Amino acid sequence: MATQTTAQFDGIIMFRRNYRERDQLVKIFTRQFGKKMFYIRGARKRGFKLAAAILPFTKGVYVGLIREKGLCYLNAEKSLTQFDKINEDIGRNAYITYILNLIDSAFDDGLAIPIWFDMASAALSKINAGFDPQIIAHIFELQLLPTFGVQQEWQQCIVCHRDDLPLDYSESSGGVLCQNHWHLDPKRSHLDRRTIYYLQQLSSVRLQNVQSIHVHAETKAKLKAIIDMIYEDEVGLKLKSKHFIDTMPTWN
Repeated sequence: MATQTTAQFDGIIMFRRNYRERDQLVKIFTRQFGKKMFYIRGARKRGFKLAAAILPFTKGVYVGLIREKGLCYLNAEKSLTQFDKINEDIGRNAYITYILNLIDSAFDDGLAIPIWFDMASAALSKINAGFDPQIIAHIFELQLLPTFGVQQEWQQCIVCHRDDLPLDYSESSGGVLCQNHWHLDPKRSHLDRRTIYYLQQLSSVRLQNVQSIHVHAETKAKLKAIIDMIYEDEVGLKLKSKHFIDTMPTWN
């Protein structure tokens, strides 16, 4: 028999969609219970008391009925944090949407993943504060690869484990090769040391500890190309939010 409990929990509003005439279904990423879908009765009515609490990307402390299976129900909010700069800027909004979509795709609903909740919370705060959203998205992309079943070795040569020689990325090898083993992959990526350095850092850094982000445009383009290739060839994930981001440079 499925269990249910009334609980207080930390949550991030992932998305919402209209349901029936006056209601909404709202997906909340909770720290304690993972991703859960909530049925919000009367959410589309004028003057709905929890309207601010279910705006996309809102972070809050909520009280609700949590069910092991099926829809959950939201009773109240204890505190809310809104991220105005994200809501006002289509670019920041797009990257947060993509990051939450990645998490949604990587993990089953109902699985408590507090580490990723804390990272998503940090992403909201830092992108709202003006940190480079592309680089923050790359942190999630790289660190989610093992969850998608794609293991990549970035820190040392995948053959001899040396890290004191120039390294280059080899897609066929599943990681970096030192220059002594570059001959094993004639199609290696020919990345410069700066790009390799950032791949190493972004794949292992704790986002909450990042104090600043300054990456040259040329390096950002190379990072994007490599990570896009891995997601295209190895993960096979095609998200509408990622396509939207990729089209943004063409708007001008």
